[in-house]
Amino acid sequence: MKKALALALCAAMLAGMLTGCSSKADSGKKWIIATDTVFKPFEYTNEKNEFVGIDVDIMAAVAEDQGFEYELQSLGWDAAVAAVQSGQADGIIAGATIKQERIDSGWIFSDGYFDATQTFVVAEGSDIASFEDLAGKNVAVKNGTAGMDFANSLKDQYGFTVTVFEDSPTMYQDVILGNSAACVEDTPIMAASIKEGGLALQIPAGMESEGAPYGFAIMNKNNQELLDMFNKGLANIKANGKYQEILDKYLK
Repeated sequence: MKKALALALCAAMLAGMLTGCSSKADSGKKWIIATDTVFKPFEYTNEKNEFVGIDVDIMAAVAEDQGFEYELQSLGWDAAVAAVQSGQADGIIAGATIKQERIDSGWIFSDGYFDATQTFVVAEGSDIASFEDLAGKNVAVKNGTAGMDFANSLKDQYGFTVTVFEDSPTMYQDVILGNSAACVEDTPIMAASIKEGGLALQIPAGMESEGAPYGFAIMNKNNQELLDMFNKGLANIKANGKYQEILDKYLK
């Protein structure tokens, strides 16, 4: 009788231990995470042909901390969003600003992992120094981004038009070639692109938005486990210093 009771207690303890493990790692599922192709310094291909960036490293650090497997798919912004919406991917990390319009359309965001502003950017040597200088001119924007929203919120007030592009490099070239007087991009991305890519662009002072956070997102409530693991992992890597190491690697 005592032996049977002891075995039952051992079994219960083992079950409890396994339950505790499952709170940190999932049951062997490999999560599909979609991202952009070029959004430097958050995701891009370096000179060694490696896909790197702040988002890439944060995802890796969170997955390691929480003990889950994932596959990162570099699809481009529009394709990444579509993949998550259609269920072909489980989540997206691509410098996505947390905003109400996205939440209303089905995005389910994590805690914010980076605060960024959007800024107007002009050609090197341009005399555009204020929103008033854009009257009668065209501004290039990237589809579905906070930068596009920022430009659209100002176009009627300052009398400029907007042209939409699907990726950042093409948008930059439109300004460099003189087809558009300015473009709008997230400030850290633009600063890094100008510095490392030698782009003939410049950021005028005082033409930026208020800051807003980026978030990891799912669009299917059945993937809440993934979102919860991301939030827990993010909190842990912030606490242990890994998060700041990642930021310093790309922004310092």
